[in-house]
Amino acid sequence: MKLSYMMVKEALHERANLLEIAPHLSAPLPIMLPVYKWWQLPYYWAGIKLYDLVAGIQSLKSSYMLSKTRALELFPMLKKDKLVGAIVYYDGQHNDARMNLAIGLTAARYGATVANYTEVIRLLKTSDPQTGKEKVCGARCRDVITGKEFDVKAKCVINATGPFTDSLRKMDNQKSQNICQPSAGVHIVIPGYYSPDNMGLLDPATSDGRVIFFLPWEKMTIAGTTDSPTSVTAHPIPGEDDINFILTEVRNYLSPDVEVRRGDVLAAWSGIRPLVTDPNSKDTQSICRNHIVSISDTGLVTIAGGKWTTYRSMAEETLDAAIKDHSLSAGACKTVGLMLEGAKGWTPTLHIRLVQDYGLENEVAQHLASTYGGKAFDVAKMAQVTGQRWPIVGKRLVSEFPYIEAEVLYAIKEYACTAIDIIARRTRLGFLNVQAADEALPRIVQIMGKELDWSQERRTLEAARKFLYHEMGYRSRSEQLTKTSDINLDYQEVVRYKKRFHKFDKEKKGFITTVDVQQVLDSINIHIDENSLHEILNEVDLNKNGQVEIDEFLQVCN
Repeated sequence: MKLSYMMVKEALHERANLLEIAPHLSAPLPIMLPVYKWWQLPYYWAGIKLYDLVAGIQSLKSSYMLSKTRALELFPMLKKDKLVGAIVYYDGQHNDARMNLAIGLTAARYGATVANYTEVIRLLKTSDPQTGKEKVCGARCRDVITGKEFDVKAKCVINATGPFTDSLRKMDNQKSQNICQPSAGVHIVIPGYYSPDNMGLLDPATSDGRVIFFLPWEKMTIAGTTDSPTSVTAHPIPGEDDINFILTEVRNYLSPDVEVRRGDVLAAWSGIRPLVTDPNSKDTQSICRNHIVSISDTGLVTIAGGKWTTYRSMAEETLDAAIKDHSLSAGACKTVGLMLEGAKGWTPTLHIRLVQDYGLENEVAQHLASTYGGKAFDVAKMAQVTGQRWPIVGKRLVSEFPYIEAEVLYAIKEYACTAIDIIARRTRLGFLNVQAADEALPRIVQIMGKELDWSQERRTLEAARKFLYHEMGYRSRSEQLTKTSDINLDYQEVVRYKKRFHKFDKEKKGFITTVDVQQVLDSINIHIDENSLHEILNEVDLNKNGQVEIDEFLQVCN
C-alpha cells in the first residue's frame, strides 16, 4: 500500500512538472468513468477522491460526479441502458512523439551530442588497473544509414533502451537473466465523432480485466489498448485480433445508434512496453509498471521499466546511481522546472500572431503553435507563398490535415533522416490516417530529396509505404476492403468505369467527391436515388474522409 501511494505521489508530481515545462505539448483532459451498477458509484467515488487528496495542490481540477442525464449530455454517444451515472476526473495528455523530440533537442541545447539512427554493435571493455576486473568503457556503434562504424568512449555507459534492455545486458554478460517482459499494446485511431472534443472515456475493468479507453486526440479519437506478451522487434505490427478486440470493447459502451465498423479504423499500431518482470512470471497484465535501476559487475548502468509520466525522475534516479557508483563529479539535478524546447515564448494565443503576422490559416496556425511552441515562428518563416488570396503562406501536404510543406524542411533541422520520420515522428499524419499519409509521401520525399540531395527517392518512398502497410495498419485496411467487397465486374466494365473516374478526377488527386460520384454515375446511365447512394457511399468509404478512391468507386458501380 505504501509503495503504491509513493508511486502515485511521484507520478502526480512529475505530471505537474511535465505540464509546466512543455505547456505547448501537454494539457489537462477530463476523463469519464461510466458507472453501470449503483454499488460502483461510492466505490469509484472514494477511489477518485483519494486520488485528488494525494494530488493535493498538484491536482489539475477536482473530480466530480454526474447524473445519468448530465453524463449523456456530455457524452451523447454513450449507451443509455443500465447507465446510472458517471464520475469525471482529470489527467494529462501530451504529444508523445514531439515530447520525445523536445527532450532530445533540449539536451542538445545544453551540450549533449545526439546521434540519430545509431545502433550499438558491442560494448567496449577495459581492465581496471587496481582490481584487474573488466569494466565497460564505451560502445562500438554503427550509423544505420551510412553503415559507418565508430567507437564512443565513456567513463560510464547507461543502458536505457526500453524493450531492447536485455539484449544490451547480454552484450555485457551473456549469462544475464532477463529483467524485461515485452508486452504489446495496440492502439487504433477512429473518426473524431466517436468522442466529444474535450472529454475522454475510460473503463478500468473490461470483459477480460484490461483497461479500455477512447480519447479525443488531434481531432480524431484514439482507442486502446491491449496487453499481451510479445517478442522484441524494431517493427511491431498490429494484429487483426487486437484491432477487433478494441472495436468490440468500444461497441460495449456506445449506443446502438452508433455503428462501430472495422472500416472506421483510420490507422492502427502496436507499441512494446518494457515491463519489469520476475523471470518466473508470464502474466504481463499483473507485472508492476514500476522501474528499476541496476548496475552490473562491469559498471553497466541499466534503467528498465517505468512509464512516460515519470521519465524525468527515472533519469534523475539513474544518474544519481551512476554518479555514486562511478565516482563522477556532478552538481545537483536541475531538470525540475527546466523548460523544454519550444516552451519559451509559447502562449495560449500564439496562433493569433501567426495568422496576423504571416497569413497562415487559423487551423494551421493552431497546429504549429501546439506542435512547435515558440519555435512555430521559425517554421512559419520557411513557409512559401501560396499564390492565393488566402492563406498567404503555408501549402498543406494533404487537404484534410493542417500539416504544411515547410514542416518537412524544418524537420530536417530536427534530425529527420527519412520520410518515415516525417509522417510518424515529426508530424502525426501516419498515426491519424494511413491513406492520407500515403498520399502525402511523394511530395514529402520530393522535398527531402532536393534538400538532402537524395539519389534514391524511389527506394525511400517504397520504404515509407512499407512502413504504413505493415506497421500502421494499412495492410489490415486493404485486407478488410477485399474481404467485405468482392467486385464482380468484367474487364471491359472496369476499364470503362476507371476512365470515367479519371475524367472527373481532373487534378489527379486519386479521389473524387461524393457530388462527383453522382455525376459520374449519371454520365454512364446508372441512376441511384440520393438516400440509396448515401448508404452505399457510407459502406464503401472505409477511411471516412468523404472522398471516394478508385477502389471504392468500383464497389459503388458493383
